[in-house]
Amino acid sequence: MKYMLMMHAPKEGWTTAGIGTWPPEAIKAHIDFMIALNGKLKASGEFVDAQGLAGPEEAKSVRARKDGTPDTDGPFAEAKEFLAGFWVLDVDSTQRAYEIAAQASAAPGKDGSPLNMPIEVRQVMSAPCTDM
Repeated sequence: MKYMLMMHAPKEGWTTAGIGTWPPEAIKAHIDFMIALNGKLKASGEFVDAQGLAGPEEAKSVRARKDGTPDTDGPFAEAKEFLAGFWVLDVDSTQRAYEIAAQASAAPGKDGSPLNMPIEVRQVMSAPCTDM
């Protein structure tokens, strides 16, 4: 079963406390943690993809106008959090997806302690069979 794990970061304080304001050694520790986690998932055969995303100041919500042209709003939808990154995993159970999400949630923060950030877990659905 494939699952998408979405890492959410707090919007409040992003410009004054977000990862871009951390000391270089804290950023390195955080990224090293993510690389190690991804390495374990690759070794177990559960890794499909993972990406960090650009900051919320670069995000836009796009909706089609009646004539089909894009109408942008943003930088992002009103929310307390924003999507900071994601994993796509192929695991044997929902419980395993939850276990991996808990590991990702514990990534180190600015002071080295676990961030315990929310990780949304959603199953990736397959399209219905259309063979006749």
